[in-house]
Amino acid sequence: AMIPHPPLRLIVLMPLRDDWLSAAELIRRLDKAISSEACTMEIILVDDGSVQRCDRNDFDFQSGFSVVRAIRTLRLRRNLGHQRAIAIGLVHVQNTATCDAVVVMDADGEDTPEGVAQLLRAYSDTHGAKAIFAERSRRSESLVFRVFYRLYKLLHRSLTGISVRVGNFSILPFQYLSTLVVLSELWNHYAAAVFRSNLPFTMIPIPRGSRIAGTSRMNFVALVSHGLSAISVFGDVIGVRLLIGSLAGSLLCALGIVLVVMIRLFTNRAIPGWATYATGTLAIIMIQLIAIAASFTFSMLSNRTNLGSVPLRDCSLFVEEVVDIYSHE
Repeated sequence: AMIPHPPLRLIVLMPLRDDWLSAAELIRRLDKAISSEACTMEIILVDDGSVQRCDRNDFDFQSGFSVVRAIRTLRLRRNLGHQRAIAIGLVHVQNTATCDAVVVMDADGEDTPEGVAQLLRAYSDTHGAKAIFAERSRRSESLVFRVFYRLYKLLHRSLTGISVRVGNFSILPFQYLSTLVVLSELWNHYAAAVFRSNLPFTMIPIPRGSRIAGTSRMNFVALVSHGLSAISVFGDVIGVRLLIGSLAGSLLCALGIVLVVMIRLFTNRAIPGWATYATGTLAIIMIQLIAIAASFTFSMLSNRTNLGSVPLRDCSLFVEEVVDIYSHE
């Protein structure tokens, strides 16, 4: 006879700010969508400095759940933004819980319960040996947003050599946390930190859902800041690429100066005064490029000696309290 597998123990991490009604509805939907899977689920809501405190009346859970065993909120002392809320949540899980896997998802409904079921199936197919990220197969934003997003993807690809295809929505094997919580990159961007960690991961296409309630707080400034945070994780790669680019540019300027001097001395094609202007302009550009290359070199060397923030060490400073909202009798 086959030995039955013990149920998969999941922790679902949801950063949110004042989105309590959406979170409550999402948890109900999630419990229904996952009820056929052999798993138990604990929900941790990372309260990223909400103006309204969590009201237990929003969470009308008298009817009980099939797979959800506990719901708790992790209240932060101040608003830190999505990525840092995720970092603090992961450190909290690493320090206080034991489970098989961690699901990271937004609480507004754009990461769907059906998507969680897809991630779980993919996780089972890989026998829990890889992180699985949701690759966005459909976007529902405005035309202007999509144009800027395309430009951002192009910039990210050219600077880092990696294309952007995922958000936070993912499932991680629990053993990955011990690596992630000491990566300073996690403080800036969760998905980029997983990519930098060299831990094995894969992507599966999952369509984006729509918000359950309320409106998004993500404005243009927040999106640009989020994009720059993702790029900053690859600071050393970008530094090397820009260093090579600026050195190549200064070499071309030097060749240009040699060419101008040769045309001036050995041909009669030069317009009077042209060689002086051309040489001077190229020399100024070359000096600027060399200065840029030198600054990149020094900043990269100083960054390599600085440890920066270590989530495992620093995140507990930002946690105000942990409150249990629901527990399965």
